[in-house]
Amino acid sequence: MTEALQKKVQSMLNEEKFTRQVLSAYSIDRFKELDITLDEVKAENALAELKEMCDDHLGHTKNSIIAVYFSGMTTLAEQRIDDVTITNLVTIFVDNHKWNIVKYLCDKVLEYGESKFALRTLADCYKNDNHEDELYAVWERLVRVDAEEADIAKLLGEKSEKDGDMEKAVDYYKKALARYINKQLFANVRELWLKLLEYQSNDIDYFLHTQTKVARAISSDKASTLLGDIYTMSRSKGDIDMSITILKMMLDYNDKDITARKNITECFKEKYAQHSRLDDWIKASNIEEGYRNVHEAISDFEKHIAFDKGSYVFHSQWGIGKIAKADGDNIVINFSKKRGHEMSIKMAINALKTLTKDHIWVLKATGQKEELREKIKSDIPWALKTLIKSFDNACDFKRMKAELVPLILTLSEWTAWSTKAKNVLKTDPSFGVRMDNIDVYLVREHPVSADAKLFIQFKAEKKFFKRVEILRHFVQEKTFDAGSQSFDEMFAYFTTFLKNPSEINVQTIGAYLFIRELMSRISNLNYTFTQNFVELFDELPENIFPVYDEMKDFRLKDEFIKSIKLFVPGWENYYIKLFPQILLPSLLEALEQEGFGARITQLIQNCYYNYKDYSDAVVWFYANYRSHDLYKQANILEEKELITLIYILENTFHAIEDHRNTAESKRLNKQVYSILFEEDKLLELWLAKSDRNTISRIWTLLYDIHDLDPEDKQNFRHKIMDKYPDFKFKTGAVEKPAQSRGLIVTLAKLDEKQKQLDKLQNEDVPANSKEISFALSLGDLRENAEYKAAKEKQEILNTTITKLKNEIERAQPFDVRNVTTERVSFGTKVFLRNGATGGEEVYSIFGPWESDPNNKIISYLSPFGAALMNKKAGESFDFLIDNRTVPFTVNRIETAVDSAI
Repeated sequence: MTEALQKKVQSMLNEEKFTRQVLSAYSIDRFKELDITLDEVKAENALAELKEMCDDHLGHTKNSIIAVYFSGMTTLAEQRIDDVTITNLVTIFVDNHKWNIVKYLCDKVLEYGESKFALRTLADCYKNDNHEDELYAVWERLVRVDAEEADIAKLLGEKSEKDGDMEKAVDYYKKALARYINKQLFANVRELWLKLLEYQSNDIDYFLHTQTKVARAISSDKASTLLGDIYTMSRSKGDIDMSITILKMMLDYNDKDITARKNITECFKEKYAQHSRLDDWIKASNIEEGYRNVHEAISDFEKHIAFDKGSYVFHSQWGIGKIAKADGDNIVINFSKKRGHEMSIKMAINALKTLTKDHIWVLKATGQKEELREKIKSDIPWALKTLIKSFDNACDFKRMKAELVPLILTLSEWTAWSTKAKNVLKTDPSFGVRMDNIDVYLVREHPVSADAKLFIQFKAEKKFFKRVEILRHFVQEKTFDAGSQSFDEMFAYFTTFLKNPSEINVQTIGAYLFIRELMSRISNLNYTFTQNFVELFDELPENIFPVYDEMKDFRLKDEFIKSIKLFVPGWENYYIKLFPQILLPSLLEALEQEGFGARITQLIQNCYYNYKDYSDAVVWFYANYRSHDLYKQANILEEKELITLIYILENTFHAIEDHRNTAESKRLNKQVYSILFEEDKLLELWLAKSDRNTISRIWTLLYDIHDLDPEDKQNFRHKIMDKYPDFKFKTGAVEKPAQSRGLIVTLAKLDEKQKQLDKLQNEDVPANSKEISFALSLGDLRENAEYKAAKEKQEILNTTITKLKNEIERAQPFDVRNVTTERVSFGTKVFLRNGATGGEEVYSIFGPWESDPNNKIISYLSPFGAALMNKKAGESFDFLIDNRTVPFTVNRIETAVDSAI
């Protein structure tokens, strides 16, 4: 603060004499003069100094209005949490009924963000002045900020109802009802519950969800009372199925509820009025008799009532059947391969599964396959409803695929169909998800709005960052309302992570960043943070990579990185530590722009010298940054680059073999291999300008990588010999064949294996899944032979597929252009002289897939094949056969490509 401004402030503080007369003489103009001084202080970035002066002054002149005002406004300007100073000042003027000043001060506070105190006080001002419109506008803001305010939410609902805006009224009533539940005020809850039932009776999911909240927060008896209201409404509409569902829920809360038991019996009689044996099953189940457990009685009744003439059933061995006759305790069923089969009801309950006529199994068994196929492809909503309802209104895509592929749709047709189906499930309000499992879909009796659909998905989703995605989508909807009850509940979920957290973790940081994102997008959304980003960041572990890595949202990841640079002192140190782990180019760009180029150069050197810890970073720098001046300044010699890459290649082979970070190791291995042998051909380019000693060191390193393909070693060896024909290789380098993790194969065999894998995955596995589904429907897995057999087959299929996948992944298709007859190699035919017999033996060298010893085709990985590899014509060697050493001589070598299988 400049000396002149400091003197001005000190003079204002010294001149002030606080008395009641002075207080009564204060006006808005006086505060505006103070604001001018405050703006001058802000312009000099001297708010902290001003606050220190005022706090010191208040230490001996505690009633100074100027000091209190400056101190309080400084606190707000710096976005501090403690606003008690300005609150006390407002209270002074409230007590003195200076309403115009109170309003002015509240408006000043609200310039820095929503404040419950300021809004309530401002509402009192408008109420005192009878300014109704302004009062309701402030109340709307207050209800958004104060998640506990219920009475005002109700008043706003009544105002909206009076104005004819029913959509707005319903939303305020829902907001108020939720808050009354939290306050455990059941009379208020019931009043709004009945009002909402009248105005929005079709939103049954909302009412069922709300009654569960009442059961948890208040009592199950009160929840049952609310369910009784839904039952009355459902009966008046003639919705018998919903009535039965509600009564079952009431009986879950209280199985001694005589009225609910009587009502559900009446509902069953009405629903099954046309059933030939209704009275018999009512009587047999004892559902009307109070002595029997009501849940057991209902279960017995529903099991028996399902068996009537014309009903469809499923049997594990005979498939789909139709009941032709139901008489006494027996039924007669016509199965496709067993017509007129008689069975007792008692046996049928255990052996058969009843199906509706529009069950997918019935449609597949009784309809024309081609017609059903076209219907499913052309009418996806119908197909989805059929599939979902076939399995108790709960079905996931795994089950759908098992039902449709390959009997109805081919695998490629399924891929296209499922993509369209997912879009329908996402956008069509007739579909929803289970509250306890977002992957399980259901059909809604009453369609819901897009906002309501997203809210239900949010409640069903359990993963934090998936919820971020859903709420972000919710905000983008055209019908989005930041004041809706749905938004309030979703927003409140994230705020809970910032309320006195016991530890700061990825969800705490994610919640902070996401709330900040929402506030930037929604103009009237306000939230008071109790900690700023730096305070939260300071409580994170020193290694912040796990936080970044676990933040499963790209926007929040990006914001996390930007916030570190914007707010955290010494941000460059965190960027340097993070880069080798996340390889984000923007980190290097920011460091370079801010003058930390030398740190980047030092980082490059550190990565090369500690390549075991920073292998990914080394490969990234080589592939993407090598031409940059900062890389050149690191002075990494070409030989150092090459040797480091070879070491990384070897380390990744070891990691793959040890099953350590297998996926990442394979990715890095492939990348380094490409640099050395394929796209960059670094080894070949380097060889052209290297001397014997350097080449010898590199050859030794490559030779010692046992998992490197022998063909790559052989090719590199030939290139060395082209340059230095008399080059002395490492002892045993030719005679000792390297074992390859890769598997050299012919194109024909690779194609055959891929077709075999395709058949297993797309035909055998779906057929097995169907067998398991059928077996599961029979119940009691302990005595279910069909289920056990199907699961054993599943295990065999999975093992076979895993093995085949691993082999195909290792497969390296053989290029006929690489065939050379200078030495024995893959694709050659070798003519040998057997020194023991004097006869000639001829072998073709291929891989284990093509191996056929009866036809003299042997694998290069077999003991004899390995002994033959790299031999020249005229070369002799010994091989142990049946504990007897047999001498062989290579007579000649020819191409054997035509012999490939």
